[in-house]
Amino acid sequence: MPALHTLLDFQFEPGGPKNPLGDQALYRDLCSLVSGLVQSGSAAPLSSVSLGDSGSLDVFTAENGSHATLRVYPQGLLTVDAEVWVAEGEQPSITAEHVASTQQKINELLGCKKSKRFPFIKRGARVDPYVPTADNKLIEYDFDEVVYEADSPYQNIKIMHSPQFGNMLLLDNDPNLAESDIAYTRAILGNGREDFSGKTVLILGGGDGGILHELRQGSPKWVTMLEIDQLVINAAIKHLRGICHDSMDQLKGHNYEVLVEDCIPILEKYVREGTMFDYVINDLTAIPISTQPVGDSWDFLRKILDFSMQVLKPTGRYYTQGNGANMVDALRMYEGQLEKLSCKVEFSKETVCVPSYHELWVFYRIWKVDAAKDMQSTNGSS
Repeated sequence: MPALHTLLDFQFEPGGPKNPLGDQALYRDLCSLVSGLVQSGSAAPLSSVSLGDSGSLDVFTAENGSHATLRVYPQGLLTVDAEVWVAEGEQPSITAEHVASTQQKINELLGCKKSKRFPFIKRGARVDPYVPTADNKLIEYDFDEVVYEADSPYQNIKIMHSPQFGNMLLLDNDPNLAESDIAYTRAILGNGREDFSGKTVLILGGGDGGILHELRQGSPKWVTMLEIDQLVINAAIKHLRGICHDSMDQLKGHNYEVLVEDCIPILEKYVREGTMFDYVINDLTAIPISTQPVGDSWDFLRKILDFSMQVLKPTGRYYTQGNGANMVDALRMYEGQLEKLSCKVEFSKETVCVPSYHELWVFYRIWKVDAAKDMQSTNGSS
């Protein structure tokens, strides 16, 4: 079991009659309530600090190692934090009911118009439930098991089980795909806009096998998938059957092949040989989040874009994920990179709800403009 941390916020009227910084009796009553969160009886704080014009801070401790803090800000905010260690098989000494009761009593003492009680934060849990979104909002998942974890030469690979979303793949603690997320796979394949039958398709990344499996349902002529990490493939075959099904049980079939390779040298080889595809599906990584489009991640993105355009047929389509819909600046910078490609392109984008992401996700569809027009003109004149 983890350390459980609870937080309470109270807003009071700083100029009103119930300002704890100006009423010693009221402050003593507050100290008694806060210390009661971690002790069976009220006690003086272990540490009491006057912060002058910045308010006050009191710390309370208990024999079992629990502690609580009472912080009062002169601007009219009072915060209470309490933390307790919960040993395996034991019940926490601080319960949700106890915290709710304390919140109500402090409300009454301060005459608060507004207060907030946060759910328990679990710190140091055996199964870590917290994953940030792209815009750095903290999500608490319902993970109940670490199904698989390993470090490959390229990344940390983790598969967590969620009662809501099924097994979920995280790479370097970044959510990639859960068994609930067919919306992602369909979006990066055009959401039914494309007919892949008889077409050649290049997948960059996609080690979970979802894109390959979905494509195979559409009778393509040939699919090549380039995935650098064999451990991701192995983990998906065993633990992500709801995503890849049986599509990677054999790495080569009658109309597809999975190459466990770094995609850059293979793309360079395709460019030299003049190999081209009807579709390029880039599932390598999301658009980097930064203040400027510089650094290794952006250099890699530009290199992939450039090579992909070179191996894309004139009438072909390039699909890729973008990032969270809230990452407006990153998406705008990416669109700026599209204007700098060696060939002229246009794009459309679609925003999709991916269940396990807990946020809207943006996908891009990109195509060559002049090349497609030239091809159509040539075909028409002949």
